[in-house]
Amino acid sequence: MTRLSDRPTVEVSTTIKALPAVVWEYVTDINISARFQDEFLGAEWIDEGPALGARFVGRNSNGRWDWETTCTVVECTPESTFSWVVNDVEDPVATWTFLVQETEEGTLLTYHRVIGMGESGLTAAIEKYPDREEEFVAKRDAVHRDHMQAVVDGIRGLAEEH
Repeated sequence: MTRLSDRPTVEVSTTIKALPAVVWEYVTDINISARFQDEFLGAEWIDEGPALGARFVGRNSNGRWDWETTCTVVECTPESTFSWVVNDVEDPVATWTFLVQETEEGTLLTYHRVIGMGESGLTAAIEKYPDREEEFVAKRDAVHRDHMQAVVDGIRGLAEEH
């Protein structure tokens, strides 16, 4: 089982029959995930983005709690990598990354998440119930995996219709 200090990672991928430039338009839309899953509700740019160092505020809800996060773009390489950290840049709650890679079939889109040690609902739950840490991490990974797969599949549908 995985503990928070292991920096749990989830990664999903799909191949899209579209050019990387088309896929890039979707992965840099900070509201794209809200179209395909129900925890992330949407976001607004604080700074002009998408660009390295630009920040946005994301709104989230899981039915029990509503929360906002401030995210900072830490990599923005056109048609290649779009990555942001949640809350504290030095000690993030999580790092989320879209990787766009041209292939013979079109574009391989990979969505990657690493949980950090930054203060979050997950760290609060683990602090309160330390004996359940591995259970909490596994549940969070499963939820994120499902949501992330829905997002890449949704982007595939949009990009292939583009």
